[in-house]
Amino acid sequence: MTPTRYDWKKLQRYCARLFEGAGLLPEHAAIVAESLVQADLRGVDSHGVVRTDIYLKRIEAGLIRTDGRMEAEASGAVTLLDGRNNPGAVVGSRALELALEGAKRNGCAVVGVKGSNHFGTCAYYLLQAVQHDVVMMVLSNASQTMPPTGGVRPFIGTNPFSVGIPAGERLPFILDMATSVVARGKIIVAAEKGEEIPLGWAVDKHGRPTTDAQEALEGSVLPMAGAKGYGISMFIDILSGVLTGAGFGRYVNNMYENWDEPQNVGHFFVAVDINAFMPVAAFKERMDRYIDEIKAEPKAPGVEEIYIPGELEHRRTLERMAAGIELPASVVRQLQEWGERFGCDLSEAAFSGAQV
Repeated sequence: MTPTRYDWKKLQRYCARLFEGAGLLPEHAAIVAESLVQADLRGVDSHGVVRTDIYLKRIEAGLIRTDGRMEAEASGAVTLLDGRNNPGAVVGSRALELALEGAKRNGCAVVGVKGSNHFGTCAYYLLQAVQHDVVMMVLSNASQTMPPTGGVRPFIGTNPFSVGIPAGERLPFILDMATSVVARGKIIVAAEKGEEIPLGWAVDKHGRPTTDAQEALEGSVLPMAGAKGYGISMFIDILSGVLTGAGFGRYVNNMYENWDEPQNVGHFFVAVDINAFMPVAAFKERMDRYIDEIKAEPKAPGVEEIYIPGELEHRRTLERMAAGIELPASVVRQLQEWGERFGCDLSEAAFSGAQV
């Protein structure tokens, strides 16, 4: 039988080999593979190795460049990075480097990004940033899946908002969220199973509330918190797209549907050096006390523990590192097919026992 559970380290190496086979530089192939596998480890399967297939297809179609050449223009604490249509995780990683360097030099730094692609989860960058004792905010726009409040058709993306803040003995604060009520992937799963979706998740193509998953896919997913979520998503699109010179609104191209043009996704990184405000040790002590007090708050009936953002994903990471990553059969088939083209054997990445 074909295995469906895989060792995370071996799976990461396997995916890196696929991206190398497609033409990425080895160090860039490793970054893209790491960003995908980390998403799976954290339980964000919609952004995990399931994306390998579409990334490779767009590289093969010449819609994602593989040369790694990017251009950065800096002015004081502000940098504009042109990713020149390289893989999103590669562009995002360069933006992270520039933001960290700028924050350590100036106390804070802003890096706007244009000419990028889908860059995985924001948490991938936050988890690296907090290790450098900075507060990091990462924003990105995306192709159209949500209508403006009062509208009918999709105009803005489920543009993610994220913040990472280090702590001491406690886990860091890692908030990484889409601005939609629910991930569109959950609606896709419901449609495949012929199941209804809860009222309030989406509207049909006429703008009417629906519980029919297929009608929802033909319509729009709704923003979280109604007009508030719409406003936040628009704000992210303005900073990531309008301000940087990247695509915005309808000009961010869908990576699954547009096979004529690059995506031109925009990102926005903001880094603040904690040392510019107070000694890092003092800040981390204050963060630990803050988190301790949050977790010590009285609990509602049936609640065993109060969590902070990122804590559940951290626990899931430890579980999947120890027990392997379960992949859907369809994703396994895709990975196998690419492996056959590039001389890689997916079965070598099969999970063989508990480990970290």
